[in-house]
Amino acid sequence: MSTLAWIISSSLVMSCIALVGTVTLVLKQQTLEKIILPLVAFAAGSLIGGAFLHMIPAGIDSYGNTTAFYLWILLGFIVFFCLEQFLHWHHCRHQTSDQKRPLTYLILIGDGLHNFIGGLAVAGTFLIDIRLGIMAWLAAAAHEIPQELGDFAVLIHGGWEKRRALLFNVLSALTFLLGGITAYIASFHLDVAFLLPFAAGNFLYIGASDLVPEVNKQKNTGTALLHFVAFSLGIGLMWLIKIMFAA
Repeated sequence: MSTLAWIISSSLVMSCIALVGTVTLVLKQQTLEKIILPLVAFAAGSLIGGAFLHMIPAGIDSYGNTTAFYLWILLGFIVFFCLEQFLHWHHCRHQTSDQKRPLTYLILIGDGLHNFIGGLAVAGTFLIDIRLGIMAWLAAAAHEIPQELGDFAVLIHGGWEKRRALLFNVLSALTFLLGGITAYIASFHLDVAFLLPFAAGNFLYIGASDLVPEVNKQKNTGTALLHFVAFSLGIGLMWLIKIMFAA
């Protein structure tokens, strides 16, 4: 299968993950609350493990162990930091008596931008090495599942009709494909090796800044231990993939 086929097929499957949000319609709220944070912890481990065990080492091999390489990691981190800051600022400036409505639109806009940048980053890894692309896709998918569950639940809670919420969630997810195709076209005109450290920075920010704080809020020892195990399993999965690919 060609690199373009890998990018398109993996992007379409990633977009289909948006459909997982429909699970929130049949699960009890208590059940959803029990599973979502362990999934978040697992996703955090997958993203951080993927960055350190796969993307940074592969990036050094293809880009070189230079200052510019680490600046690209920082830029990837900063881009997501700025995106999140902008969305928080925009939400604070546009609050109304019905605070759920603007939040739901911001979630869709933020998710669309996030998916576009994610598509750029994952496609960039496919362009360097198919096996590396598969790893990056798995780590990104681990993050998408709890995120889509949460996003869909917020849209429904914010007053959206179920079918409309599902449609717009899927449309937002399709920007991942747009990002992937953009990276593929760009590869004919420039060296896309910078997308590896850029993607590593994205993964580190999402894992360490967005996800880890969510699971660290728990004060119950048993719950904290469960989250640690889930986080470790995420890192373990990335380590296992590295061993399998090295064999």
